[in-house]
Amino acid sequence: MLSICNLAMEGIRKSRILIFGGTGYIGKYMVKASVTLGHPTFVYTRPLDAQTPSSKAQLCKEFNSMGVTLVHGELEHDQILAVIKQVDIVICSLPYPQVMEQLKIIDAIKVAGNIKRFLPSDFGVEEDRVNPLPPFQAFLDKKRKIRREIEAAGIPYTFVSANCFGAYFVNYLLRPYEITVYGNGDTKAVLNYEEDIAMYTIKVANDPRTYNRVVIYRPSKNIISQNELIALWEQKSGQNFRKDFVAEEEIVNLSQTLPPPHNIPVSILHSVFVRGDLVRFEIGEDDLEASQLYPDYNYTSIDELLDIFLVDPPAPASAAFE
Repeated sequence: MLSICNLAMEGIRKSRILIFGGTGYIGKYMVKASVTLGHPTFVYTRPLDAQTPSSKAQLCKEFNSMGVTLVHGELEHDQILAVIKQVDIVICSLPYPQVMEQLKIIDAIKVAGNIKRFLPSDFGVEEDRVNPLPPFQAFLDKKRKIRREIEAAGIPYTFVSANCFGAYFVNYLLRPYEITVYGNGDTKAVLNYEEDIAMYTIKVANDPRTYNRVVIYRPSKNIISQNELIALWEQKSGQNFRKDFVAEEEIVNLSQTLPPPHNIPVSILHSVFVRGDLVRFEIGEDDLEASQLYPDYNYTSIDELLDIFLVDPPAPASAAFE
């Protein structure tokens, strides 16, 4: 009888989720989504010190108030292993410069032997299905290596292709008064609101259907071209914007002449807004698409996202892609 009760309790117990990079751009959304969905949530982060930005310190304080367990440490084996042994699911949202640091996480997961699912730091294009310009290709090769290491280690995984961070790219593309259009502006892209990316991610991390699978976030209402996005923004804002078109040849040339790492962003723009790599392949019967997996979840459409921006107008985007 005791064993049956234990099994029942295990069935209703919420997975304990550990997030690496939880104080970063997309990571903070993951943390809040995990807490919202009722999961005991752990965030692994570097120790706070006098050099810590005030925004990070404030975010950590907010996490504490939400009941998040903050674990301070470096990306060292013994420290990582100790916290991994306390959880069920590991999600990594470390930024690109730290992608290969995930090898340390993989090693710790192998030693711990208790992790039911690992989601590495993907959350962009579906890297196994695109062939972009060389600088972006080299960028993705590192993420592919992490995927292959996870598979070879036999670690239970879900790989996520979340496509573009919607609020970031809306802010980047719809600059006040002058808008840059990459290519002819007719290529379709996929822009998903960060809050939805996070909610989908926590859902797929706990879903038996996504075990050792790739999940693509391509909801139909979020597939849009730059020209369509601009026209919709003009309609909502009541303004007309001057458009500056950048030809594909110029973007390709910049990818070849700019020094690293500045050649990577222009290569990403080419992949997303000129080649259309986000929608270049069909969603087949064997593919898992997030909005189809969770039809009852009301994700934010691009139309609704622009309404949010009307209330809180976008500030000039950072120079990340310049």
